[in-house]
Amino acid sequence: MTDGQHRENGSAGPHLANGSAAPDPASRPDERQAHFRPVECDRCGAVVQVAKFSPQHTSVQWSQPSVRACAEFSARVSAGEQTALIDSCASLRRSIDHAVLQGSVEVFPP
Repeated sequence: MTDGQHRENGSAGPHLANGSAAPDPASRPDERQAHFRPVECDRCGAVVQVAKFSPQHTSVQWSQPSVRACAEFSARVSAGEQTALIDSCASLRRSIDHAVLQGSVEVFPP
């Protein structure tokens, strides 16, 4: 079969082993985005969006205001580091761990 030809079920494109058409990834919502929750740092009040995909895998989305509000980032930038090279904030990590223990951030495997 060449590109553009239809299978027996009449659809073109990728198919599963049972012959049915594979779902179009573009037509499904990105379920990972639905699991981001705001977490506020107990030290400085910076708010970031957090998703947990396993106990070890945490995704943190920083905004410009949260980067500016982060006390640890500010101290490290004052010492000459660039924010793009700072991989984490210990205070925020503790706040995220606390949010997970409280149940406000759940672990959702990808």
